[in-house]
Amino acid sequence: MADIVPLHKEEPRGLVLREISGGVLRLTLNNPPANTLSVALMEVLMAELDAVAQSDEIRVVVLAASGALFSAGHDLKELTQHRIDVDEGRAFFERTIRLCADLMLKINHLPQPVLAEIDGLATAAGCQLVASCDLAICTDSSTFCTPGVNIGLFCSTPMVAVSRAAHPKQAMEMLLTGETIDASTAKDFGLVNRIVPKQYLQQVVNKYAAVIASKSPQALKIGKQAFYRQAQMGIEDAYAFATGVMVENLLKADAKEGIGAVLGKRTPEWKE
Repeated sequence: MADIVPLHKEEPRGLVLREISGGVLRLTLNNPPANTLSVALMEVLMAELDAVAQSDEIRVVVLAASGALFSAGHDLKELTQHRIDVDEGRAFFERTIRLCADLMLKINHLPQPVLAEIDGLATAAGCQLVASCDLAICTDSSTFCTPGVNIGLFCSTPMVAVSRAAHPKQAMEMLLTGETIDASTAKDFGLVNRIVPKQYLQQVVNKYAAVIASKSPQALKIGKQAFYRQAQMGIEDAYAFATGVMVENLLKADAKEGIGAVLGKRTPEWKE
């Protein structure tokens, strides 16, 4: 397994650490003590995901975090510092929130599946990050919240991802109360897929990632894109769209190889 190294060597601390093994890229938020989504961290993460999108080597991405918190969301100190700007911070606020939205969309549009590995608190934009990932696995001591309402700032952008992962009324419960929910409640709400003991977290995530990485990259790309597109359609339009996707998928090299492997009782060899 490769050593963990900073993405950008010019950054002495390394806001994002990266590790590649078996087609799986592990990106670890490394902005202690709260792993806040500062502008600098989000820019580094965006650059890494841009590179991933062009990679034939990387099949799956895992988003993890160092320290006791997964992410406390936006850097409130960084935002507050810009209140003394001539425009009272408007331009910086717009830059920060737009960058965060672009980051979440980048995860959504990324050809490769993205798994969140959570150990600790994921709050506000940190919870948004979890909800934006395709799968999420957490420890039994992890907690989640969208607490903006507690400080006079409704979590409007986290709401976009959270309301698509959780049932609308459960998302509204989080947004209106600002209260922290435990891992079990987060699973009931639909924010996470599985809860595991802390000592097994990385082992379970790695197993999920390895299983997914063994599938056809072509099929994964087609399927992920289609999943999110059809989810925004009415059922008739969704079936019409999915029918077209399925036919085109059947014509691809990997589908031909996969079906041939089943009929020939052999292991498929993916072409792309």
